Amino acid sequence: MINNAETVTIIEPKKGWIPIDLNEIWQYRELLYFLTKRDIKVRYKQTVLGGLWAIIQPLFTMVVFTLFFGRLAKMPSDGLPYPIFVYAGLLPWTYFANALSTSGNSLVGSQNLITKVYFPRLIIPASAALAGLLDFFVAMSVLGVLMV
Repeated sequence: MINNAETVTIIEPKKGWIPIDLNEIWQYRELLYFLTKRDIKVRYKQTVLGGLWAIIQPLFTMVVFTLFFGRLAKMPSDGLPYPIFVYAGLLPWTYFANALSTSGNSLVGSQNLITKVYFPRLIIPASAALAGLLDFFVAMSVLGVLMV
């Protein structure tokens, strides 16, 4: 006897927060590595200044903040040298702002990859945020030099 009963699968979204599956991300760590490496290569190949941009951008921002807020507006820095005070605050803020921006843009830019192949979707914005860590650490080394 042939059973012609069809199986129906109902897919419903989970309610509330969906936990991050770190085991699944660990299984796709090579993809995370290669996407991060790709983002770093693209970032530095498209600029004339290359890696020097990671140093120049926060330094110029520090100079502008020092001139406008330190000299003209006379904002206090609690006895610390104002350029170092500003630079130390700009570094994490710049990394956060750039990571947030590039993570959002990476989802739009990788739309074809997301719709055609299965992998944890968190890997794409995470790779964009991890690529920005290189700039952050280069700028942190400059902060170390400034503090000495």
